[in-house]
Amino acid sequence: MKLSIIILAAGLGKRMHSELPKVLHQLADKPLIRHVLDTALTLKPDSIHIVYGYKGEQVRETVADIHINWVEQAQQLGTGHAVAQAMPEIADDAMVLVLCGDVPLTSPATLQALCSQADANSLGVLTVELDDPHGYGRIVRNAQGQVERIVEEKEANTDVKQIKEVNAGLYIIPAVHLRRWLASLNNNNVQGEYYLTDIIALAAQDKLPIHTYTTSERYEVMGVNDRMQLATLERYYQTQQVKQLILAGVTVRDPARLDIRGTVQAGHDVSIDINVILEGDITLGHRVKIGPHTVIRNAKIGDDVEILSHCVIEDVIIGAGCRIGPFARLRPDTVLAEDVHIGNFVEIKKSTVAQNSKINHLSYVGDSEVGSRVNIGAGTITCNYDGAKKHKTIIEDDVFVGSDTQLVAPVTVGAGATIGAGSTITLNAPPDALTLNRTPQKTITSWRRPTKKKS
Repeated sequence: MKLSIIILAAGLGKRMHSELPKVLHQLADKPLIRHVLDTALTLKPDSIHIVYGYKGEQVRETVADIHINWVEQAQQLGTGHAVAQAMPEIADDAMVLVLCGDVPLTSPATLQALCSQADANSLGVLTVELDDPHGYGRIVRNAQGQVERIVEEKEANTDVKQIKEVNAGLYIIPAVHLRRWLASLNNNNVQGEYYLTDIIALAAQDKLPIHTYTTSERYEVMGVNDRMQLATLERYYQTQQVKQLILAGVTVRDPARLDIRGTVQAGHDVSIDINVILEGDITLGHRVKIGPHTVIRNAKIGDDVEILSHCVIEDVIIGAGCRIGPFARLRPDTVLAEDVHIGNFVEIKKSTVAQNSKINHLSYVGDSEVGSRVNIGAGTITCNYDGAKKHKTIIEDDVFVGSDTQLVAPVTVGAGATIGAGSTITLNAPPDALTLNRTPQKTITSWRRPTKKKS
């Protein structure tokens, strides 16, 4: 049968105290709705329908790269009403999987297990056992253990509130039956809403089998209604990510002080110190060492690279054997070849640095091509921006640049050249020669330092 997925994402999220739609709040630097969608896509559905409401255009823009049938719920009249808005676009022979846009961490395996519980004449409900079920709808079963109905917290009496098996809000239902049950819903309840949960009682009346799949992991079904719940899920997610990394062979000095906000592929004997943030797509070669307080985003890092403390690295490729930091910044479109040294308080931007070159202290190199075996002294900068355009600096192989030098682009320093310390180079420097630009040193013996007059 066809699989159609409906994702409920119309909620305002008042308890978030934010102008942002609830499903756009981020977990591990990715919107909640994106987590749900990425998992849904693993099921290879025939169609995905998102029911949106508050600031719906922002929600649509966030996932514009995926083909989705967007359905507006102009008035939030309950979950049953929300699902009903999407049904006109769904064929009777489809199975409908209902997901919540604010429940981000349900695993593909759990969704697959849930989907296996239903067919054309039965439905499935995802449940979980909670020691403290407060706030959740309770799964009410008869003496034979069959599900009879779901009772929301606000509608539950004292006996029902003692039930610990609760509804996770995720269902798999044959469309032909779902359509009929939705038409029968009423809003005669405390909230004055059309509850989707009421279809369970209607299914029981029609004697259709109601199967449940119970997950053992409560975080898989935890929704986000306030920022505390979001923080709780963030910490759980990070714990799981770091656990996978450790089990794959990475040494993590303190699992509670590593955040992974993307995907990480790591080689053998990698070591990560405290307070490191890994974002985007990251590849770490064998024996990579990452020092404390470092942020790495979208990077490919070769074997035997050592990154010292307090570095910021973004959209770069680092060759094997490089040594970076401490306090270095590598900006986007930087490529370092093998055995390059980038030292403390050095910034590299949109540049290539060939093998065995060193930029060890207090320098800025931007929009540049740096050759092999180059040494750039402390305090050197490439002046690449003239206020309107950016220009390139080319430093060929075996160049030695003295300290406190300005290379004013566009400029080329020829192979084997030496630049004297304290020079401002505005013209091309020829190869295998010393080029310098200094005014003569003077001493004025009659000069006196200004002093303040005594009052």
